[in-house]
Amino acid sequence: MPSAPDDATAERMRRAHRTAASALFVTAEPAETWGWEGKTLSKPAKDRLWLRLAAVPADKVATSSWDGPEMAEKLIPHGVPRPGLRGVHEWNDGIYAYRAELYDRLKGEPVSKGPLPPEVLDLPDSWWASLRRALAVVSSVPTDRVAVRQQRLHWAMPQFIRADVQTQVPEWTTAHADIQWSNLVGPELSIIDWERWGLAPTGYDAATLYVSSLTVPEVAKKVWHCFGSVLDSPAGRFSQLVAASEYIQGIQRGNNLELEAPLRKLIAQLLV
Repeated sequence: MPSAPDDATAERMRRAHRTAASALFVTAEPAETWGWEGKTLSKPAKDRLWLRLAAVPADKVATSSWDGPEMAEKLIPHGVPRPGLRGVHEWNDGIYAYRAELYDRLKGEPVSKGPLPPEVLDLPDSWWASLRRALAVVSSVPTDRVAVRQQRLHWAMPQFIRADVQTQVPEWTTAHADIQWSNLVGPELSIIDWERWGLAPTGYDAATLYVSSLTVPEVAKKVWHCFGSVLDSPAGRFSQLVAASEYIQGIQRGNNLELEAPLRKLIAQLLV
């Protein structure tokens, strides 16, 4: 889990979080949860609420992800388990754009503190069944939002997989598009962080979860048991390569290094 950023960034974000709490009429509690490089700051709030603040340079606002949670609240059926979004407040100080989102507080805890699974994963069969149903529902939601861009695959897959790899997406469906273990809550399923959701290669969510699980073979087997029919399809195999290319890029930046060996083995199997 990311730690607090440098003092100047931390103070700016804490000050902005107080502004957000005032605007949304809530009282935040002291505990802090920081996002990557201090770009988000979340705190529990009284009345079982959770206040999340995101900040980006004012000239770098990406509408497609900036309003993702709000559009998910409107368009994703409420049968998909996730914390309810109670309110949104945005402002821009000319240097940074800020977006605060007020949620119902989670009943459980994220399964992991990072994208990879924990060494021991004890989740009931009902959790896996709920996840399978939830992602099936998401995949059927019509949208023109784009989570994974074809242009990026034309660039990334030859660079991080193999020069002659097929890069044209065979089939598109709607995805959460950030299904990693820190975005899944247990022991009762809830799915968080809906910034990216939109169109992606069919099977992308299952493939991302499977690829990230290769560090713990028993967990990878559970993911395959749950999503094998998707993963073993032509579209699912393609999506595994897409997810692999993303993780390889991250590994080259020094992230999730323990994933590299099993990931290289999977890529070799997929390219046979």
